[in-house]
Amino acid sequence: MIKILYLVAVIAVVVAPHAEAEILCSTLASTLSPCLNYVMYGGHQVPSNCCASSKSLYGMAETTSDRQSICTCLKTVAVSASAASIKNAAGLPGKCGIRIPYKISPSMDCSKVQ
Repeated sequence: MIKILYLVAVIAVVVAPHAEAEILCSTLASTLSPCLNYVMYGGHQVPSNCCASSKSLYGMAETTSDRQSICTCLKTVAVSASAASIKNAAGLPGKCGIRIPYKISPSMDCSKVQ
């Protein structure tokens, strides 16, 4: 279940503002917990609290290091997630109005994330 939280976390995050330390996977998981049911089971509409949490996390990722950390967390989870969960997670940014520079997948190249 925590792996799915990581996947959700990184999905809607990749770029934004918080210039302290790298963003930890545990921060992603806790911030994006409202997205867990949607990522695991899908649905017709993404819960509004999921989009709000995703936008908040997106706003934290100010540096390249932050964005690469988020990508790495997501990739770690995506490697062992079901195809359905990956598809749901990959669709979250668009459904929440967030533009990220990569598609959530097990084959993301996080070193290219700026």
